[in-house]
Amino acid sequence: MSIRTGYAAAILIGALWGALFIVVTGVLFTLVTGTVSAPPAGAAALAGIVGALVLVTAKAENRTRTRKLIAGLAVLLTLGLFTFMSPFGLPLDRNPLWQLFALVLFVASVAFASERCLADIPRGPINRYQSELVFIRATKGIGFAVFTIIVALPFYVMVMTSLKSQQALLANPLDLSIDLSQGVDSLFRSYVELFTQFNFGRYLLVSAIVSVGTVLITLSFSVPGAYAVSRLRFKGRDFLARSVLLIYMVPAIVLVIPLYAVFSQLGLRNSLTGLLIVYPATTIPVALYMLQGYFRGLPAELEEAGLMDGLTRLGVILKITLPLSLPALASVSLYVFMIAWNEFLFAYMFLDDPAIFTLSRGIVSLNSSEVPRQHLMAGAVVATVPVLVIFLWFERFLVQGLTAGSVKG
Repeated sequence: MSIRTGYAAAILIGALWGALFIVVTGVLFTLVTGTVSAPPAGAAALAGIVGALVLVTAKAENRTRTRKLIAGLAVLLTLGLFTFMSPFGLPLDRNPLWQLFALVLFVASVAFASERCLADIPRGPINRYQSELVFIRATKGIGFAVFTIIVALPFYVMVMTSLKSQQALLANPLDLSIDLSQGVDSLFRSYVELFTQFNFGRYLLVSAIVSVGTVLITLSFSVPGAYAVSRLRFKGRDFLARSVLLIYMVPAIVLVIPLYAVFSQLGLRNSLTGLLIVYPATTIPVALYMLQGYFRGLPAELEEAGLMDGLTRLGVILKITLPLSLPALASVSLYVFMIAWNEFLFAYMFLDDPAIFTLSRGIVSLNSSEVPRQHLMAGAVVATVPVLVIFLWFERFLVQGLTAGSVKG
């Protein structure tokens, strides 16, 4: 659908963001306070239209901060007028502070999103490029909002549930607010009991050992393998480089049954040694594939200079190739670590002894009618937070390692 004028674009954009953000803020208000809201999508869409029209009536170069503030006030007044001062379907004396916070969040979100979508869009006729630009901006904004909700909402529910008591969960399952009056000891009781009664500290240690061990074994095989494929010449090299990912064509559920039988006969089933054999077998192919692309992007002249200076091939790898490949090694290590940390199927099939359960296997042991739900959610938080922190810390290396080697030079 082609948009002909800036006013038409403002109407569509304002209605879109108004309806979307009133629903989002209403759901957040319900989760935080436990009070069920009824956000008026129609009135919010009309308020968004008014704010967007106020914004687009000014010329693009005259849309100053004052104009944006006026557009936000127009959204606020329109919503209050058409909802009879009940912006979330509730009287203002019900959780007034949280309603005010949700209302400010709604107005700010609508005003910001509308301004970003309508930036440099004139109020009069617009061409095809400007019409498509508005559509692309709106699509990107919707994708970002939906992705954020999909990621953040389950994590919020998980964390808030882990901080609730059993009585509070039974009284109102939708109330995911935090009662700070109960004190720190009661607030984090689920986590304390998780480590004192359910042996979760050992699960954490076992997962760390298995994940780090998987990373070391994977790198010890994939680094020389990737170097050989990218630098050395031998028969079948191209076929090996292209077929290294064929293992991922076989689902893990198909492999687990024969591996279960073989490991049972070898005495490796109920042991961490079995996991340290299976996990690297599934991570080495992708690590080898990632590293060979990076190694091919490194200048071969540097290695040739090292060989002329008297270094052996192993010395070239250790002193030249690996130092230059730190971004790729960091990204591969992080990727392998996350796979081993979150793996569940093989751990569930192979491990029976609670003393050597990994985190994923230990969390499943909490999923029973005898264990309160807040303990299960606390276990999920403990399993998620470490790898999340590590991922955010090494994210720059991950991006560098995945993109480097994609072009030659």
